[in-house]
Amino acid sequence: MKATMRYEEFTIEGRNAVLEAFRSGKTIDKLFVLEGCKDGPVQTILREAKKRDTIVNFVQRERLDQISGTGKHQGVVAYAAAYAYSQVEDMLALAREKGEPPFLFLLDGIEDPHNLGAIIRTANLAGAHGVIIPKRRAAGLTATVAKTSAGALNYTPVARVTNLVAVMEELKKEGLWFVCADMAGETMYRLNLKGPIGLVIGNEGEGVSRLVKEHCDLTASIPMKGDIDSLNASVAAGVLAYEIVRQRLNA
Repeated sequence: MKATMRYEEFTIEGRNAVLEAFRSGKTIDKLFVLEGCKDGPVQTILREAKKRDTIVNFVQRERLDQISGTGKHQGVVAYAAAYAYSQVEDMLALAREKGEPPFLFLLDGIEDPHNLGAIIRTANLAGAHGVIIPKRRAAGLTATVAKTSAGALNYTPVARVTNLVAVMEELKKEGLWFVCADMAGETMYRLNLKGPIGLVIGNEGEGVSRLVKEHCDLTASIPMKGDIDSLNASVAAGVLAYEIVRQRLNA
């Protein structure tokens, strides 16, 4: 599927349009710039991107032509977020407001926007107070994510952070502990999943990265009786989330 279809109207093309998007405060998930382009307007755009810690990809003209819907990109294409991102602090405040122990989803490199949207939908229905995603090597809040979430993005805060491990360390100071999905972990039904908790779900192909896994307190596996050895990331998130819900109800 072409990127222009995936990102729909949230693709911004052309130097003036991209610069105006930055200056108006629009959240830009990714910026694609023609490799080797050194002229003034492009350098101005790059300075704006640096101020906002936007991910910049320097690519060949063929790549820009591929993702351009108009063919008039002028060497610059930006992917804008469909929804505004929240702060992790907003999620903790929401938990306090509800009088509940924090329940957060942390997604370690979910790249499929359909999976991300489905997980956000599950997070909302399971009563989670927010979803945390990394800036790099992960889907952002695209139009597809918004559609797949079936409206959950209107109610579930999503924060986008530079370093998941650093955020986990900060949240541990707030009393949270973390469980990650891993086939080599303890069967989820044998684990105590009550209290302030962060559920960590890994990349569709590689699972939870080594460093993130090392900062988790528990690893949970889902019993499987079939002939294949893994679940879709969004399905795994749902199964584990509802075991947490079950244990909270029985607390």
